[in-house]
Amino acid sequence: MIIRTRAESTTVDWGNGLSTRYLVKADGMGYTIAETTVRAGTKSRLEYPRHLESCLCVAGEGEVIDTDGTSHRITPGTLYALDKHDPHFLVAAPYSDLRLISVFNPPLHGDERHSLDSTGFSQY
Repeated sequence: MIIRTRAESTTVDWGNGLSTRYLVKADGMGYTIAETTVRAGTKSRLEYPRHLESCLCVAGEGEVIDTDGTSHRITPGTLYALDKHDPHFLVAAPYSDLRLISVFNPPLHGDERHSLDSTGFSQY
């Protein structure tokens, strides 16, 4: 059995927020669970070609935008799943941080960070 607190987990600054990785590849569960904070007013261009990701909003507001420009509002209780490794924009509302519970499959090593300065979509 794995019991882990936030203090015992790895937290990384991924560029436009923080990601606390509660379960990672070394834990042998086959997936990662993370609590992701997206800083208020930020827009992140993201893509996961090697991972599937699902996110459940637990606080704050924002939107996820497809590459065709379709915007999907994110509020507490909303889940979005990137089931086709979808490139997307993740936007936090200007007045509050967006908090998500994220699940990655296959699991992350735990120290991955985004490169948000690139001209393409940041990946890991």
